[in-house]
Order: sequence, then structure tokens, then C-alpha cells
Amino acid sequence: MSPRSTILRAAIVTLAVIVADQLTKALVRAEIDRFEEIELILGIKLVHTRNTGVAFSMLSGGGPLVVIIACVALAALLIFFFTHLRQRLIWLPVGMLLGGAAGNLIDRIRIGAVTDFIDFPYWPAFNVADIGVTFGVIVLIIVLEVNDRRSRT
Repeated sequence: MSPRSTILRAAIVTLAVIVADQLTKALVRAEIDRFEEIELILGIKLVHTRNTGVAFSMLSGGGPLVVIIACVALAALLIFFFTHLRQRLIWLPVGMLLGGAAGNLIDRIRIGAVTDFIDFPYWPAFNVADIGVTFGVIVLIIVLEVNDRRSRT
């Protein structure tokens, strides 16, 4: 695959994650009061919470520091991506990671905190951007491992 099509595919995935994330967060902010809980099934709830920190509320209240850390992480991911454009399927996890990171960064810049709304029992609330980041990391590990095995054979 050409570098150009790899970049285009990553951009499409990034945009899809950002749009899905921002739409779901806007719906939550419009339809669910802060701290309201709506029971779904098996203890899973929709809630409307805000997180000023990063994963698991670390650095909560960190304000500009959290935004700076997110920007540095995005820059590092972009550098990684552009130095690995020839890696097979690299566009998929990078697009998921970029979209997730950007979705949460948009919230941090616009409202000073990330809107979280999916609440599983015994787990902190999260959102679509967090899903993109989590699955992006998992898929990145798989893609790198598969590509590494192919290059050794």
C-alpha cells in the first residue's frame, strides 16, 4: 500500500472516531443531567460525569498540564506513524489512537474536562474516545507483532 493511501485510511478512521465520540458526548450532555444514572443491563449504566484528569482520573485537576501531555503524546504518535507508513495495517490502530486522543483533547480544550458516560460495575466511567484508545493499543500490538513475525520469515 502506498504511503498516501495509508495516511488517507488513518485519517478516515481518525475522523470516524472523533465524530462518533463527539456526537455521543453531545447527546449525553444534552439528555442526561450531571451525575444522573440510567440503568441499562447487568449493572451497566449511562451516567454523565466529567474527568479533569487522564486515565482513571490520574492528574485530576491538572488543567494545562494534561493538555500539554496529550499534545506531546499526539505528536509522538504522529512521528511513529510517519516513520512506519510501510507497516501493513498500521493505519487502523494509529487512526483509532489519534481519534481517541483527539476526541478527549477536544473536550479538554472546549469544556476543561472530558465527558464520560459508560459505566461498568467496578470500573471508572469512560467514553467512545477511550474505547478508540484502548482498542487502538491492542490492535497496534497485534499489528506490530504480526508484521514482526512476517519480516522474520
